[in-house]
Amino acid sequence: MSAQVFIDGGAGTTGLEIVERLSGRSDLSLITLADNKRKDAAARREALNDADAVILCLPDDAAREAVSLIANDRTRVIDASTAHRTAPGWTYGFAELAPGQRAAIAQSRRISNPGCYPTGFLALVRPLVAAGLIPADWPFTTNATSGYSGGGKAMIAAFEDPDAPDATDTAFRIYALGLGHKHVSEMQAHAALAHPPIFMPAVARTYRGMIVEVPLQLCAMPEAPSLGAIRDALTEAYADSALVSVNVEDGLSLITLERQACTDRLELFVFGHESAGQVRLVAALDNLGKGAAGAAVQNLNISLGLDELLGLRA
Repeated sequence: MSAQVFIDGGAGTTGLEIVERLSGRSDLSLITLADNKRKDAAARREALNDADAVILCLPDDAAREAVSLIANDRTRVIDASTAHRTAPGWTYGFAELAPGQRAAIAQSRRISNPGCYPTGFLALVRPLVAAGLIPADWPFTTNATSGYSGGGKAMIAAFEDPDAPDATDTAFRIYALGLGHKHVSEMQAHAALAHPPIFMPAVARTYRGMIVEVPLQLCAMPEAPSLGAIRDALTEAYADSALVSVNVEDGLSLITLERQACTDRLELFVFGHESAGQVRLVAALDNLGKGAAGAAVQNLNISLGLDELLGLRA
C-alpha cells in the first residue's frame, strides 16, 4: 500500500516544489484539502492524523500549532519551518551531517528540515570541527547570497510585481544587519560551535540558487591545517553521498549563484592561498532544492524506508 502524505502549507513556494517532486509516485498518496478548507482547523486536524507522514510548510507558530493537532503516535512529521530546528526531541534532518544522522532520521517521528543557509554552512564547517582541524571556539564568519524565491511570496512579489507595496528594481541587497538572524542558532548548535558565527546574508535578482562562503585565516590558528587537509576531510566526509560532493577541479575561476539551481545537489569547493595560510570554503546549492523542498523529500523517503533519491533531481 502507498503511504499517505499530507503537505500542510502546500500552496506556498516550498510546498509547491515538494508537490512537484512527489507527483506521479506510485509509492505515495497525497492527502489534499480544498482551498476553502486549507485553514479549517477541523479539516487540517483530520488530515494531519490520517497521514502516515506530514510535511509542514508553514510559519513557525502555525507549525507548532499543527504539531499540537496530531493526537497519535504514528504520524511522522517533517517540519520545514524554523520552529523545531534546535528543539529537544526533534531530529535534525540533514542526513549527510554526521555518521548516524541518516539512521536517526529513519527512527524519528519528529524531523526538522534544515534551513537553506545553514545547509551550506554546516556542510562546510561541521566535518572540519568534528575532525579537530578547526577549533570549535574559532570566530567563524559566513557570507551568503540567495535567489529571491527564498523569501517566499512577499519577496517574490517585490522582485517580480512592479505594483507590489515593497517593489524593488535592485540587483542585490544585504539584510539581517542586526546580526540576529534566526538561522544563527541553528548553525552554532549543529556545528557544535562555542560562539555564534557572524552571518551576512544577501539576496540577488535571480529566482533561485545559492552560494554560501566561509573564509578562514588558517595562519592564525594554533595548529594551522593545510589546504590539502581541509579538502581531504571534506572529501572523506561526503565520499558516500549521492547528493553532496566536493569539487576538486583545478583552475576554477568563477562560480555562479545559479550553479546548482533546479537540482537537489550540494556542491562544495575549497579555494586557498597556501603560503598566506588562507582558505575560502564555498557551497553551491539551490535554496528551493537541497535548501528546502529537496531536503524535505529526502527526509520523507528516509523516514518511510524508501529509496532516498526518489523524486529528487540528483
